[in-house]
Amino acid sequence: MANFSCPIVALVGRPNVGKSTLFNRITKSRKALVDPTPGVTRDRHYERVEWAGRAFMLVDTGGIDDNPEDLLVNHIREQALAAIEEADIVLFLMDAKDGVTPADYEVVELLRRTQKPIYHVVNKIDSPEQEIAKLSPFYELGVETLWSLSAEHSYGFNTLMEGLVKTIEEGDMGPDIPEDAIKVAFFGRPNVGKSSIINRILGEERMVVSEISGTTRDSVDTMLTHGNYSYFLIDTAGIRRKGKTTDKLEKFSILKSLASLETCDVAVILLDADEGITEQDTKVIGYALDHGRGLIILVNKWDLVADDIKQQEQVLAEIGRQLPFVGFAPLLKVSAVTGFGIKRLFPVIGQVYKQYKAKFPTAALNRLLQEATEDHNPPIYKNKRLKFYYTSQIGTRPPRFVVMTNSAKGVHFSYKRYISNRFREGLGLDKVPIQVIFKEKSGGRNKK
Repeated sequence: MANFSCPIVALVGRPNVGKSTLFNRITKSRKALVDPTPGVTRDRHYERVEWAGRAFMLVDTGGIDDNPEDLLVNHIREQALAAIEEADIVLFLMDAKDGVTPADYEVVELLRRTQKPIYHVVNKIDSPEQEIAKLSPFYELGVETLWSLSAEHSYGFNTLMEGLVKTIEEGDMGPDIPEDAIKVAFFGRPNVGKSSIINRILGEERMVVSEISGTTRDSVDTMLTHGNYSYFLIDTAGIRRKGKTTDKLEKFSILKSLASLETCDVAVILLDADEGITEQDTKVIGYALDHGRGLIILVNKWDLVADDIKQQEQVLAEIGRQLPFVGFAPLLKVSAVTGFGIKRLFPVIGQVYKQYKAKFPTAALNRLLQEATEDHNPPIYKNKRLKFYYTSQIGTRPPRFVVMTNSAKGVHFSYKRYISNRFREGLGLDKVPIQVIFKEKSGGRNKK
């Protein structure tokens, strides 16, 4: 796949051929609407999938049909064409019960024009006997390989998934990135200045910068060496509010932006100083938090409020109110136009990354836990004092710790926050998210 993030696999086909059923089987969910009425899937459904150690984003599109009576047909056709254009791999489903239709011929012709991997799947085949009887007419399409499948009853399913994973592995090379490179992705609403910031960092017009909202259609990746470190910079497409995504390519752009979170170390979230923080900005930050990424908040276009102290204070106060859950994230005021504040970005990225991958000796962690519990005794739960036996680090990126206790349920939210804050303070983890998990010690006399 050309993109460094996990590939996008799109399900394409006429209405009622079984796309939603296959989506549910692959994702092991019931998220897509399953209904025998043609055209019931009117919009995309998407979900991240891990299969045999490979991750991909699966998208269920609306069907392609040439029924002029359905007013949504053109819309659905556009969605499917967008899938062909924007996805990395296309699964094209046809219906063995309906046989070959004129629409199938049309779509196969569309698919011939792309160099992307295409899986031509004939659905609703439940057995080898049916495969012999129902598959042969589909070879008239001139397709070299047909995949037999029953999305409902799983016939041929594992074979299809093995082929798909193999294709992902073959295209999984990605760019040649040094192991020690810090991967930094830039996120934000359209027109907030992501490309302009990276251009300022690079000192050249490496990317197309335009005042037209939504210019960046895809992730643009750039390697950069700064000081003693290598950086892999990812400029993502803008993430709009859901109701505003009318452009047929926009939702795929959102998926590619979110997929970039799969591989970055540090997410730089851009806000607009002139417009202030929006609900959509908080959602983007929420996405980054869900993925456990390092976070830096950049308030861009600071030059527009440079002479207005009152507006500066209002912007910063509003950000503080909207983002109390990411108080650890460094906040920088910058201007892509004037270059103000840009030089501070790399030292801060370095600080965040150092904490993000930090490891600590168990002995130091246990001393820290002991001091914390001595300074502030654990609460009483069910007439017994909570006990904390030991702690250890169970992961990095971000740092994750487990604390063994005699009752995980008894640890109140406020005490969890207290322990987390003591870990932050004692370990110097003031700029990254951390995870402290309280786990009940099994066995022994403490188990009730």
